[in-house]
Amino acid sequence: MGTKSLNKNLHKASKAKKDEFYTQLVDIEKELRHYKEQFRGKVVYCNCDDPFESNFFKYFAANFKPLKLKKLITTSYIKSPIVGGQLLLFEMEGLKPKGKEPFKIEIREISDVNADGAVDITDVEWLLRHDVNTSSPLEGDGDFRSDECIELLKQADIVVTNPPFSLFREYVAQLMEYNKKFLILGDQNAISYKEIFGYIKENKLWLGYDNGGTKWFQVPMDYDIPTESRKKIENGVKYLSMGRILWFTNLDTAKRHEELTLYKKYSPEDYPKYDSYNAININRYIDIPMDYKGVMGVPITFVDKYNPEQFEIIGIDRYVKDNPNYGKRFTINGQEIYARILIKNKKVKK
Repeated sequence: MGTKSLNKNLHKASKAKKDEFYTQLVDIEKELRHYKEQFRGKVVYCNCDDPFESNFFKYFAANFKPLKLKKLITTSYIKSPIVGGQLLLFEMEGLKPKGKEPFKIEIREISDVNADGAVDITDVEWLLRHDVNTSSPLEGDGDFRSDECIELLKQADIVVTNPPFSLFREYVAQLMEYNKKFLILGDQNAISYKEIFGYIKENKLWLGYDNGGTKWFQVPMDYDIPTESRKKIENGVKYLSMGRILWFTNLDTAKRHEELTLYKKYSPEDYPKYDSYNAININRYIDIPMDYKGVMGVPITFVDKYNPEQFEIIGIDRYVKDNPNYGKRFTINGQEIYARILIKNKKVKK
C-alpha cells in the first residue's frame, strides 16, 4: 500500500471510528525489552485494551514477575468491534458469562499455581477464573475519557497501549494533563500535529526504538483493505500491514542520547535556502552538514534520531513564529516541499 492509500485508509478509519488496530506480541516484545528496569515497582495501566484480545495485557500479565510490577490495570471498551467476541478463552469471576460488558482487571500478584516452576499466562488464566477481586464490570463504557477510567489513570505510573489514531491528540493531552509516563503507538504524521510537535520541541515527548519497517495489526473483519499485499487472514483473524507506525514515549532511552554522526560539509550549491525563510533545506537527515551553524530544515523522520544535547529544535515550517507565510509549508523556487522541522546544531561553534 502506498502512502496515499494508507492515508486514505487511516482517514476512513478516523471518520468511522474504526481505528481498532491490535498490536502484535512480537512488536510489543521488541520495544519493551529496552525499558525493563523502568517498570520495576510500577503500576502499569493499559486503558485501550480488551484483555481477551490485547497483546499488551498478555505481555504484562506473563511478565508480571520478571518486570517486578506493583500492579497491572487494564480496561475494555464496550464499543470495540471485537471486545470479548473472538477469543473468549474463559469465564472470569465477577463478570457475566460470555458477556460484552466493559470491565477492568487489576492484578497485584500472580502465583505459580500449577507449580511448574514458572509464572506464565496459564497462572494468569487461573487467577482470572477464580479470584472475584481481580475482574469487575465498569459502570460506564470503558472510554479512556470517562470519569472511572480517569480515576484509574491517576493510580498509574506508566501507561502502555495502542490508542485510537483518530483520538491521538486528545489521548496524549490527557497523559500530559495528569503527568503520566507512557509508551504508546501512533502514526508518523502525528509528529507534525501542532500539539504533538509542541511536546517534542519542549522535550516532553520523543520516539522509542522500533520505528522502522512495517507492522501487522489485527483489525475487525469488516475493515476495508483494498491492497492485497497489505492484508492477510490467519485462523479467522484479519491483519493489516502498516508502515510509518512509531513508538511515542517520555520514558528515557539510551537511543535519545546517541550522537548522530555527520560527515558532509556545507556548500551553498548543495543546500538551497527557502524562498521566504532563512534556513537551508535538507532532504535526508544523513545529509545534515557537520559545519553549518544556522537554521536547517529537515524531514520529520529526523525526530527518530533527535538528540537534545546535539541539536536544538526551533520549530516546524508551518508554525514557526517568524514565517511570513504562517500556516503554509515552505517553498523553494516556488515549489512546495514536504513538512520540515527547523533545527540548529549545538556542536557547531558560533
